[in-house]
Amino acid sequence: MSLMIPFDNSYARLPNAFFARQAPVPVRAPQMIAFNEDLARLLQITPGDVQEMAEAFAGNTIPEGAEPLAQLYSGHQFGHYNPQLGDGRAVLLGETVGTDGVRRDIQLKGSGPTPFSRQGDGRAWLGPVLREFVVSEAMHALGIPTTRALAAVETGENVLREGPMPGAVLTRVAQSHLRVGTFQVFAARGQLDSLRRLTEYAIARHYPDADGPMGLLRAVRDGQARLIAGWMSVGFIHGVMNTDNCSIAGETIDYGPCAFMDGYHPNTVFSSIDRMGRYAYSNQPEIAVWNVAQLATSLIQQMEDKEAAVEEATEIVHAMPDLLQENWLARFRAKIGLTTEETGDLEMISGLLTRMAQNQADFTNTFRALGGDRARDQFTDPEAFDGWAEGWQARLAREATPQEVMAAANPAFIPRNHRVEQMIEAAVQGDYAPFYRLNAVLSQPYSDWPDQVDLTRPPSESEVVHATFCGT
Repeated sequence: MSLMIPFDNSYARLPNAFFARQAPVPVRAPQMIAFNEDLARLLQITPGDVQEMAEAFAGNTIPEGAEPLAQLYSGHQFGHYNPQLGDGRAVLLGETVGTDGVRRDIQLKGSGPTPFSRQGDGRAWLGPVLREFVVSEAMHALGIPTTRALAAVETGENVLREGPMPGAVLTRVAQSHLRVGTFQVFAARGQLDSLRRLTEYAIARHYPDADGPMGLLRAVRDGQARLIAGWMSVGFIHGVMNTDNCSIAGETIDYGPCAFMDGYHPNTVFSSIDRMGRYAYSNQPEIAVWNVAQLATSLIQQMEDKEAAVEEATEIVHAMPDLLQENWLARFRAKIGLTTEETGDLEMISGLLTRMAQNQADFTNTFRALGGDRARDQFTDPEAFDGWAEGWQARLAREATPQEVMAAANPAFIPRNHRVEQMIEAAVQGDYAPFYRLNAVLSQPYSDWPDQVDLTRPPSESEVVHATFCGT
């Protein structure tokens, strides 16, 4: 085998209570769709020939040094606690230490049933695999912490969803797949030895400077505050912010019914399963605080002095809304060209967003256009923008390089929902050209790409995507 992955596995050394050892289930006829060569170099992977890699990243062959397993966790799903979840359609092959010194998981998603599948088939169909590949790599290029896509493989088999769909497997890379739900399962079961072992492992792997469980809580809180502010700044809606989808490493994880807004409105929801709008765009900061509070509740269980632990954890969690606003303000100040801080900045940013919502302004295009002279064209009533812009221009006069700041903060390209859907529809017919095109352009989202300008166009009325689906 010429494919070489320098596995250095640590999670597999934990007690068996943390996982089920599980090999991926082979597929009929794997064919490589895409392989991320830049990410492979970071992971110090030596590629093999195309078919060899298709076999490995479909789960038909196990690379030397891999120790495949399915991880155990639980979690709150739409606010309701599910006592056991776990990797129902994913297998962790193992870990590598990259050229940057960072340890990362390599996981096959859609690789067949596991003991945690809960009567599911353990498979993925082509659409969600391509969506996660495109969107996760786009998020990386946008500078927002995220899992990444190493490979996508056709299986040569159909899976049954609304009807028969072509199957696929995604190879996902993450700094780890530890979630809030990983802590919840042991806390809920009263398995305090496992909870302590997990806490020690998470600190050693992700936050070696953290001082005990409360230090871990503080570090996770800070990472989540930065992450959610990043999402908000690009109009991203995760769609399913359950605690089992909240990464301890502070990365965006599990791109199910996710979407980017076109026209701005704070109450925007795309997820077909979010019928009450729990995870709407504007609710994401509040939900992040709620998720961190569930982590706090779990971590406290292992503390000897629980009264003191509750007091400290409460202080940590209650500080999170201010941290979120601080990170949000930093992101949105940059989006309107500001690097200095003044007391009226929050009102100025909020004023623009209010006018955008009232005038059906495209989120991405409006902010990108602030660096030129066409922003008012995004508004159904351009005078609404003019009324805001007068004070903004006076504020910009006190800035040194506002144009450069805005160009670096406002992408020209995002994975627009209608383009993603068109890409999936073409791929189902065997045409991967739109998939490759999106990946190429979205790898440099802050560039202008004059010959790809059609990808900046909002959807026509017939192209609007009203709902997105998780694909399970």
